Amino acid sequence: MNFVQRMEKWGDAHHPTWIDFIRIILGVILTVKGVQFINNMEPLTELIANSQFLGSLSAGLLAHYVVFAHLVGGLLVAFGLLTRLACLVQIPILLGAIIFVNISGGILQPHSELWFSVLLLILLVFFVVEGSGKISIDEWMRTHPDERPHKHKWG
Repeated sequence: MNFVQRMEKWGDAHHPTWIDFIRIILGVILTVKGVQFINNMEPLTELIANSQFLGSLSAGLLAHYVVFAHLVGGLLVAFGLLTRLACLVQIPILLGAIIFVNISGGILQPHSELWFSVLLLILLVFFVVEGSGKISIDEWMRTHPDERPHKHKWG
């Protein structure tokens, strides 16, 4: 059994139900942040373009990745579908937000989102290990294999 399978098995065995509500809230927050980025696409693109480290990458492409990952990934996390993968996709975005955006603003500045970004990053790493839990589409699909749609042979 490899490391990922052991991690999944441990996460599934040690998952209280109340943690599912934290996962759902995390997914909603990520989705709302994606909507905010859509409404402020130009400042996001400009922020990425002005970054010394990320300046060589296509700012527009990276901004679209951030928006797509937050929208789709947030919904996947909220519904508990492919939760570990959705959280893994979010982690580089939050690391970038912490390192390149929030730290430059200062840790003790009023209205700093650094602590919020750190909290979201910790939760994402937690749900990569912990998984989606009992209140999730993943769990429903695992416990109801006969109710999933099947391919039918016509003819």
